[in-house]
Amino acid sequence: MGQSAGIKALQTGHVGLNVTDIERSLPFYAEVFGFEVLAEGEEEGRRWAFLGREGRLLVTLWQQSNSGFTASSAGLHHLSFQVETVEEVKAAEQVLRGLNAPFQYDGIVPHGEGTASGGIFFGDPDGIRLEIYAPTGADTAPAPSGSTPTCGFF
Repeated sequence: MGQSAGIKALQTGHVGLNVTDIERSLPFYAEVFGFEVLAEGEEEGRRWAFLGREGRLLVTLWQQSNSGFTASSAGLHHLSFQVETVEEVKAAEQVLRGLNAPFQYDGIVPHGEGTASGGIFFGDPDGIRLEIYAPTGADTAPAPSGSTPTCGFF
């Protein structure tokens, strides 16, 4: 596959997530990821928040869902964030444990058998599947899915 429609450089801008309760989701994302609120608003029952770091928009929250995330519907599979070191993943894991976040696997796991990259897989307050990983340092644990990508079917 090649370039399409004359696009020369492409990168993800931000990810928008539907949530059921912005009062619950906003502190979760701020505490876990260190996001700052860049903007937020409410009008006619519509609530939203733009979250980022160092002034860069990364995630938007839209309070417009009536039920939590379901893996059986088409759409987002999971949202992954890369950090520099496995120590940062461990620190995030401790914050998440303090928030009683649900984990898919127990602790840090590699992305596949014999792979150095890996991290933690967990859910937000609405069950949206999230990942925080480092490019190295996760190869000390067995891969929960063998050679199948750990972030694939969970």
